[in-house]
Amino acid sequence: MTPTARTTPRRARGSLAIATLAVAALGLSACSGGDDAESAATSGSGDAAVSLGDISVQLSWIKNEEFAGEFFALENGYYTDAGLGEVTLTAGPSTGAAELISGTTDVALSDAVSIGSVVASEGAPLKIIGTTFQKNPFTVLSLADGADIATPEDLIGKKIGVQDSNTALFQALLAANDIDPSEVEVVPVQYDPAPLVSGEVDGFIAYLTNEAITVESGGNPTTNLAFADNGLPFVAESVAVTDDAIANDREKLKAFLVAEIKGWTDAVNDPEEGARLAYEVYGADLDLDPEKTLAGATAQNELIVSDETEANGLFTISEELQASTVESLAGAGIDLEASDLFDLSLLAEVYEENPELVDYAG
Repeated sequence: MTPTARTTPRRARGSLAIATLAVAALGLSACSGGDDAESAATSGSGDAAVSLGDISVQLSWIKNEEFAGEFFALENGYYTDAGLGEVTLTAGPSTGAAELISGTTDVALSDAVSIGSVVASEGAPLKIIGTTFQKNPFTVLSLADGADIATPEDLIGKKIGVQDSNTALFQALLAANDIDPSEVEVVPVQYDPAPLVSGEVDGFIAYLTNEAITVESGGNPTTNLAFADNGLPFVAESVAVTDDAIANDREKLKAFLVAEIKGWTDAVNDPEEGARLAYEVYGADLDLDPEKTLAGATAQNELIVSDETEANGLFTISEELQASTVESLAGAGIDLEASDLFDLSLLAEVYEENPELVDYAG
């Protein structure tokens, strides 16, 4: 099974390059997984469900454990309880930006760099209203008995396998660490880390919760150069919507957030069941490996839970994390204010109206 395809924009040393790459990323996103959709016909309870209506969600990746919270929300009726009608999950890979802009989806699960790039370069009317991952999971994966890339400086002179969709992200990592792109050889790869294992490349752009587990479990000790710890801390698996939706579908979005918080509360507390829902139910046609799926579901809790979420609830984004995210984007040539990218007012209302949701640890 092929692991993750991820997208984020590049640091360009000029705004034209950023805009060009952002447009290219959107083009790739628009072509990627539109046919794989999962619908939940949630009849709702009373008039509230009818009035709030249906909602479509563009996932950033295939239906694996990364979306355990959404699977729980479907299985346990949380979307219905919140007053939503039919909820449709469409598999990626996709940044979701193109779908939001075109109006083909209501919500996209994306990341701050992908959304921030189109906001900055195109003035796209998009906002992040919450985030699943407090810490992004991107990494340069290498073999411990091979290149052993443990620091940004270790990248110099190496061959790094980079997927087309992740070229922008890797360039941003280089720029954040003052490494000239000419000092690193980029080798185009797909999403299977086989070129790393075979020695064709020294490093491979990966997810800490996916390919890193796959390669390690295959008997190959690995080294990770985590982006979040090396100049690019930004939120990921973030809930992105349009400004128009915030203005005109506020109650629907708040209902969605309530259901998401409940679903991810279950996922955090029961990774075994979250993994099972992925490999037996929602991703049953993907031939997911149960053991690796469970490992991913467990590992992602380290990215979801933080001091901030323990104090203020899941999906929250502290002012400090907003600032560090914006700083990361600026280092990648994407210049924004936090208010250009984030609107946490809906989440604040959700927790004010449902204070019991804060205590997800139960």
